[in-house]
Amino acid sequence: MAKRFIIFSAVSLIAVVVLGYFFSRVWWLLLLLLPIVIMGILDMMQTKHAIIRNFPVLGRMRYWMEAMRPKVHQYFVESDIDGRPINRIDRSTVYQRAKRELDSQPFGTQFNVYAEGYEWMAHSIQPQDFEKMDKDPRVLIGGKDCLQPYSASILNVSAMSYGSLSANAVEALNGGAKIGNFAHNTGEGGISEHHLKQGGDIIWQIGTGYFGCRDEQGNFSPELFAEKSALPQIKMIELKISQGAKPGHGGILPASKNTPEIAAIRHVKPGTTVFSPPYHTAFNSPREMMLFIGKMRELSKGKPVGFKLCIGQPNEFYAICKAMIATNIYPDFITVDGGEGGTGAAPPEFSNSVGMPMMDGLAFVHDTLTGFDIRKDIRVIVSGKVMTGYHILRALALGADACNSARAMMMALGCIQALLCNTNTCPTGVATQDKWLMEGLVVSDKKQRVANYHRDTIESAMELAAAAGLPDPHQVTRRHIYRRVFMNQVRTFEDIYPSTAPGAFVNGSASEALRRQIEEISIDRWG
Repeated sequence: MAKRFIIFSAVSLIAVVVLGYFFSRVWWLLLLLLPIVIMGILDMMQTKHAIIRNFPVLGRMRYWMEAMRPKVHQYFVESDIDGRPINRIDRSTVYQRAKRELDSQPFGTQFNVYAEGYEWMAHSIQPQDFEKMDKDPRVLIGGKDCLQPYSASILNVSAMSYGSLSANAVEALNGGAKIGNFAHNTGEGGISEHHLKQGGDIIWQIGTGYFGCRDEQGNFSPELFAEKSALPQIKMIELKISQGAKPGHGGILPASKNTPEIAAIRHVKPGTTVFSPPYHTAFNSPREMMLFIGKMRELSKGKPVGFKLCIGQPNEFYAICKAMIATNIYPDFITVDGGEGGTGAAPPEFSNSVGMPMMDGLAFVHDTLTGFDIRKDIRVIVSGKVMTGYHILRALALGADACNSARAMMMALGCIQALLCNTNTCPTGVATQDKWLMEGLVVSDKKQRVANYHRDTIESAMELAAAAGLPDPHQVTRRHIYRRVFMNQVRTFEDIYPSTAPGAFVNGSASEALRRQIEEISIDRWG
């Protein structure tokens, strides 16, 4: 093919020269022909791509088509219910609510209600009057040692760092949180001016890199933490143990992305490569972890302090619960992240094959806390594909007090699921640092859309609770949610995730094998 290209190029150029001698307008063809010839010569000279080298110019179509494949598939091939990671029905619901457009659905459901995995919620013959219900249900977060409890919405913005998201996206999310009276998690990248500019409530997440509260060696700095946590916008502090997108995996901030602004936010040296280890250096055991949480609560003058994790080895969470009881230090909240991943770019093996999925992890955490008889002291928040009012009610049924959402909030900003979050070329200006692309995201417009989406989704959750005859959405139970497990078999969530009796792990009512397993767990080491 390369030989044919050489022949074609030579013949074409000779033809243009000959014909141009007689017809001067023919010379204009060189504007089209020369770039193709130069491109073909470069293709034959390069050594990285065999297809392009063997098929000059034409070989590039393979890469063009590969780049276009996700867009073509999303818009012209996949059905409304088959899209991944978020199907078009849920995406459209977010867009419509964000824009305050009609979000009703004609002609019945598109889902196959007899397919394995289909879920539904049981309604009541005597529903509640939705108009008389509280349209903004709250949950008070703060245990026995908390001096500044926080009244949180049941839907908040999940952790996304500035740097992963653009400045405009961060400002719009926080502005939406301000309008809608809900909270905005900073992600582990630290607190930037973009988080504070709009005045919305902040959950400050602190990861293994201790960004924003670290010394020059990368260790936790009590002085910086106390200074930052005193900011009035910071309502809660979240210690990130692991995240669903890549549990057990560290992170790298390349030197090229470590700008003076980012460096100042994270308290690192600009222009250097910064590593976030996969583990914490401030503590080395469940007991030390509880002591560290107690220390953070003291340094923050009693603000709610909790931790976020994706469930991995159950024994480690059992050890954490035993450490709570032994030290009498309890987190004010626990955020359970689903292993199905989130907005963060991660190795495919981690996103696809590591970590307990959200519903399993949530049920496990709630039941374990209940089994140790410490659930009443701790609020549980869950994150992972929470898009609609039904998703909120389903999470509450499994034991959550509140939900966080990342991808839905991004879509409220305008995200089109282009799947380019890790390339710095996000076309909607959400997940990019390209200033030209960022300019397309107008904060004043998008923050209102975020607030719209939040309000309408909460109202949808309340309508579902009313339909089930429940005056409070927190009264929903696992018996309200059904799933088809086979064509002719249906189970409630209570059947699938059997509830644990309060105190079962400590009063002797659990199985002998489980009691022995828990007794053998040490709180002075991991594993």
